[in-house]
Amino acid sequence: MGTEFDAVLGMVGPRLRELRRRSGATLTALSETTGIPVSTLSRLESGHRKPGLELLLPLARAYQVPLDDLVGAPASGDPRVYPRPITRHGMTAIPLTRKPGGLQAFKQILPAGPHDLEPDPRSHEGYHWLYVLNGRLRLVLGDQDLVLTAGEVAEFDTHLPHWFGNADSQPVEFLSILGPQGERFHIRARYRPD
Repeated sequence: MGTEFDAVLGMVGPRLRELRRRSGATLTALSETTGIPVSTLSRLESGHRKPGLELLLPLARAYQVPLDDLVGAPASGDPRVYPRPITRHGMTAIPLTRKPGGLQAFKQILPAGPHDLEPDPRSHEGYHWLYVLNGRLRLVLGDQDLVLTAGEVAEFDTHLPHWFGNADSQPVEFLSILGPQGERFHIRARYRPD
């Protein structure tokens, strides 16, 4: 086990150097992005420092790759993905992406229940797109109180206070894509009827 572990750790440095070179980043720029000192980054890349989670996690975020890619974890052989649902305030969110940083996609489910809840709008960093799959979604967005039905889409800056709830007593399912501040969808092709 020790030899295998040392071999895996020995390949992290070259992998990190190659990722940095491919991205065109300097050690100084990477240091500014991750908060890791330049000397530590240099020692990691040369293999003179063993990588720990406190170093690998910010690097995985900076390069926007899964942690497994940094350490060269062997494939499990099972291609199925087992997303872990997150439940908060009665809403279940199922992550559909695993890439740290950048765009994050979720399937969100509001169970059947009371539709006359008092909204509690919140704001945060980022940009949000949503698509209603089933049901009627109540979206409070700033001073607007909207009801979106299956097939409707909304997009908004999340600095604007917002809240989601059931528009009636039926369950609601919708897809959410959350992106970093300033990120916008770009439409590449448009339908033009004759």
